[in-house]
Amino acid sequence: MTPFPKPDIISFPLSQPNAANKFSIVIPSWNNLEMLQLCIKSILQNSRFKHQIIVHINEGTDGSLEWVKSQNLDHTYSAQNAGICYAVNAMANLALTEYILFLNDDMYVCPDWDLHLMNEVTTTTNPLWYFSGTMIEPHPSSNKCNLAPFDFGTDVKNFKEQELLEFCKTTHRKDWNGGSWPPSLVTKELFFKVGGYSVEFSPGMYSDPDFSMKLWKAGVRNFKGIAASMVYHFQSKSTVRVEKNDGRKQFAIKWGIPASFFYKHMLEMGKDHMLNRPLSFDKNISYLMAKMRAAKIARE
Repeated sequence: MTPFPKPDIISFPLSQPNAANKFSIVIPSWNNLEMLQLCIKSILQNSRFKHQIIVHINEGTDGSLEWVKSQNLDHTYSAQNAGICYAVNAMANLALTEYILFLNDDMYVCPDWDLHLMNEVTTTTNPLWYFSGTMIEPHPSSNKCNLAPFDFGTDVKNFKEQELLEFCKTTHRKDWNGGSWPPSLVTKELFFKVGGYSVEFSPGMYSDPDFSMKLWKAGVRNFKGIAASMVYHFQSKSTVRVEKNDGRKQFAIKWGIPASFFYKHMLEMGKDHMLNRPLSFDKNISYLMAKMRAAKIARE
C-alpha cells in the first residue's frame, strides 16, 4: 500500500487550565457532525465531573469544524484525513489535565461513566495502569469484553436513548482484563513516556494493541476494563473510507508475536479481573509457537 502521508495539523488551544477538570478527552472525528454532537452532548449530560474536551477535525466539510469553533472547544484540524495516530498525538499535546482519555466520536457515554473510572484511579496505588470503559454494542460480537448484542440504535435518528439509560441501571457484570481500546484512560505522563500512538500504524489499524504493547514494555501490568463505566458504541465505522494499513503484519514484525497472542495470553483479554493479581507471562512453548506464527505473518 502507499505510505500514509504525514498530515499538516493546526492546533487551536482555546481553554485555560481548570482545576475542576479531571480528564482531557480526545475525540477524532471525520465528517461525522451529528454523531460528534451526540457524543459531546452525552459527556456534558452524563458526566459526574467536568472535563477538558479536545476534538480533531478531519476535513470538516460537513460543518463540524465550524460547530467545534462555535462551542469554543480545544481542537486540532487537518484538511485531509490524518488518521488515528497523528490525530490523537496532536490532541494529546493540548491536554491540560493529568489524564488522557481517548473516545471515538460514535460513542455515547452513559451516566457516571467517568465516576467509575475516577474511582479506579484514586484507589490504585501503582501509577502503571491502563483502563478501558465497557462498550455496549448493537451487533453480535465474539469479543468477551463488550456487552452485545444490545441494539439501542445504529445512528442518531434511531437512537433509543431512554431505553439505553434504563438498561444501564439494571445491567451488572464483572470487571475484566485487557483494557486496550476506547474509551481508554492513561496518565498523560505515561502517554508521552511511551511516545503516544505509533504513527507508522497510520491510518490506525492495530494502533491499539501496539500502544498497549508499548505500555507493557514500560512496565504496565494492570490493563483493566471497568464494567460500570459504560458507553454505547454505534459502530459507525470510518475505516471503510480509507485504505487500511496491514496492521496485523506490522505488529508481528515489530513485536515478534501476533497481536492475537498478546491480547489472549498476555493481557488475558475478556477474563474476569482478579483483584491484586497483576498480569504476568512466561516465555513457554506457546510463546515460542507464537513467535513462529509471527514470522509466518511477516512473510505473507
